[in-house]
Amino acid sequence: MSSIVETRQTAREEAATSALAANRAAGRKVAVAESCTGGMVSAALTDIAGSSDVFSAGFITYSGDAKKRQLDVSGEILETFGEVSLATAWAMAAGVLANSDADVAVAITGIAGPGGGSEKKPVGQVVFARALRGQDPDDYFTQRVQFDSKDRAAIRHAATLFALDLLQPARDSLRPSEDIELPA
Repeated sequence: MSSIVETRQTAREEAATSALAANRAAGRKVAVAESCTGGMVSAALTDIAGSSDVFSAGFITYSGDAKKRQLDVSGEILETFGEVSLATAWAMAAGVLANSDADVAVAITGIAGPGGGSEKKPVGQVVFARALRGQDPDDYFTQRVQFDSKDRAAIRHAATLFALDLLQPARDSLRPSEDIELPA
């Protein structure tokens, strides 16, 4: 295994272990909806033995149709804002709560590349949403992140770590946020 792969695996394992432990201590269940990460967040969580008491569900909704069918994202949102948008990520997170017993939900949708980007939505743009059960939906955290890379694996890895961090109970006070740029 190459050192970059080992380093990434270790980082995912540490982030997942921490997220699971913190939510276990808080007595909470978590669930995720993934598009561009294709199950990497779910895999990181379920790679940890004993995760079943915290991890409730993972939805891999790569296509718009899957987002509609599995997470109840409206066709109007997808048509108006596109699959990679704050509105879609918000609706995905809401759909996770509606379709699971999770207390906290994180959604990820983006453009991992190397193709598929545009001037308005370049490769590396990933949109996140985080929702807590019982929280006012207007207060769900949403954020558009531009990862500074064109490397698909680097973008997906960085998005996975960002999502695992969002699962932390310490992030409960986050509210909708400005766009940011991060290295991948």
